[in-house]
Amino acid sequence: MESKSELIQLEKIAVDSWYGRGVNASMVEYSFRVFSRHLRGENILELGPAEGIMTALLAPRNERLTVVEGAATFCEDLRRKFPQVEVVHTLFEDFRPKEKFNNIILGHVLEHVEDPIGILRLVKTWLKPDGRVLAAVPNSRSLHRQAAVIMGLLPFEEAMNEADIHHGHRRVFNPETFRQAFIQSGLKIEVFGGYWLKPVSNRQIEQTWTPEMLEAFMQLGECYPDIAGEIYIVASNP
Repeated sequence: MESKSELIQLEKIAVDSWYGRGVNASMVEYSFRVFSRHLRGENILELGPAEGIMTALLAPRNERLTVVEGAATFCEDLRRKFPQVEVVHTLFEDFRPKEKFNNIILGHVLEHVEDPIGILRLVKTWLKPDGRVLAAVPNSRSLHRQAAVIMGLLPFEEAMNEADIHHGHRRVFNPETFRQAFIQSGLKIEVFGGYWLKPVSNRQIEQTWTPEMLEAFMQLGECYPDIAGEIYIVASNP
């Protein structure tokens, strides 16, 4: 019954999804650029692809690609767009892979799930011995969230804003809680980083920034990961 209610909730989010809109799409594309530095081996598992922005960038590569998505609406669209990709409609907890993977990508997944440490422990069992987990999440210490607290728009940095609620987020990680989830899962952190130094909201960026400004601030976030809009980890089996 719990699985059924979770699938229903995911479907509600998919019907009015904001993942692929505006600068969100640019953010996912930049996260692919970051992750592509660390991909290796012959296959990739992508968890929670949503509209498939990252899938579109992964699919042309030489690695075999499998994606697991809980929303049927997204799965139908993914199968139509990417016939060469194996699309599995299920919750992560119910996924039973036929093979182990060199690369497992969790692009903005861990803030959604009920038990992120449990999901990481499960993902760990799907890795090949030399495999890597590549995960990204929004950062509660992002400049725009810190500014929102000072302005009284958020009570504290980890509080849910309008976008968090719409996306179905269950939490907002800071750098310490994000790293701790990996440590508690038994995975070894190889790289911690960030991207997108984000001083204002998506709406303000979309109204006033040029593509050149957005690219510059995406890159600047890599210099200041603790206060970047997005943080990421590359991890492996110990």
